[in-house]
Amino acid sequence: MSQTLQQWLSEKPFTLCLSSGFFSFYAHLGLWAALEESGLKPAKLSGSSAGALVAAAWASGMSCDEMRALFFSLKREDFWDPALGLGLLKGDRFRALLREHFPVARMEQTAYPLAVSVYDWRRRQTLSFSKGLLAELVSASCAVPGLFQPVSYRGYSLLDGGIKDRPGLLGVAPDERVFYHHIASRSPWRRKGDPALKVPERHNMASLQIDGLVRSGPRRMALGPIAYQQALEASRRVLSQAPDNRVTLQWKQQVETL
Repeated sequence: MSQTLQQWLSEKPFTLCLSSGFFSFYAHLGLWAALEESGLKPAKLSGSSAGALVAAAWASGMSCDEMRALFFSLKREDFWDPALGLGLLKGDRFRALLREHFPVARMEQTAYPLAVSVYDWRRRQTLSFSKGLLAELVSASCAVPGLFQPVSYRGYSLLDGGIKDRPGLLGVAPDERVFYHHIASRSPWRRKGDPALKVPERHNMASLQIDGLVRSGPRRMALGPIAYQQALEASRRVLSQAPDNRVTLQWKQQVETL
């Protein structure tokens, strides 16, 4: 295959799937900005954790500029609400932040179809939601164990969707044409050889992995805009390139030092 990634994406409608990766929503936003510049819009979005956050923002109608303004101004105290429970943070401030900025309240109202992966820790199973309260389900998908307390929703007790569905592909039908953005995991509790660390292979799916991104976190929020810029520049470059692996349609890009 000699097609560039931009040509492949332009050829037919595609579902954009964004993986989990702690505070990697900055990197997902960098990809979003590059796609928006190129006039590439997905027909559907899906994601887990940080990927669910960006997918939901896009699907609900937020512009890249609006998301950039929100993320770049975000401070730890904006979502920091420690409380007794099965996790450090209660999560109320985070949900309030999402309700304030998401243009719609329910997944059924989004401009693009959306699927969000969450993990029900009581039943030990991953679920994908495409209907329901947007802020509650996105906050549940982002509820990193130990950091956030489980989100109670319609009889479920929900945690981070990346626990068992790191790619966020559960809500994607087998016949969908997929573009998948993979954030390489650095989690200390992932064992070497864990399938979750690998880019998944799937029929009719193109994937992108950007290596070398700086990692932000609750105490390193200032690094977020750097990760955004790294991902933006890397995505711009890779859109004009043919795949590194033509069998599985994988694109891989190393960031440049900024």
